[in-house]
Amino acid sequence: MSAESNSTCPVCRTAEVVCGKWTLLLIRDLAEGSARFCELERSLEGISPRTLSLRLRALEDEGIVERHTYPEVPPRVEYALTAKGKALVPLVEDMRSYGMRWLLGDAAEAATGREPAAV
Repeated sequence: MSAESNSTCPVCRTAEVVCGKWTLLLIRDLAEGSARFCELERSLEGISPRTLSLRLRALEDEGIVERHTYPEVPPRVEYALTAKGKALVPLVEDMRSYGMRWLLGDAAEAATGREPAAV
C-alpha cells in the first residue's frame, strides 16, 4: 500500500485520529456523559493538564468533542462527545471486550489453568 493510498484508507485515517495517547480513554470517559476538565484529569491518572488540554483541543478540531462554556462566575466548562464522537464508542466497547477476553483473561487463565472460553 503506498503512502498516498494511506491518506484515503479509512482505517489509516481513523487510526490517525484515535491512536494518540489518551484519546481513546477520553472517549471512554466522555461516553458516560459530559465532564469537566478536572473530572477528566482525575479519571486519567498520570495525564498532565497540558496534555489533557492539547488532546481535548485536537478532538474538538476533529469534531469529536464539543466544549460548552456556561456564563457563570467562576466560568464552568464541560466537554461532551458529538455525534461523530459517539460513533467511536462501539470501537471502545469492542476494545474493552477484546481486553477482557484476550488480555486480562490471561491472568485468570494462568491462575485456573483453563483455556479461554469460546465465543
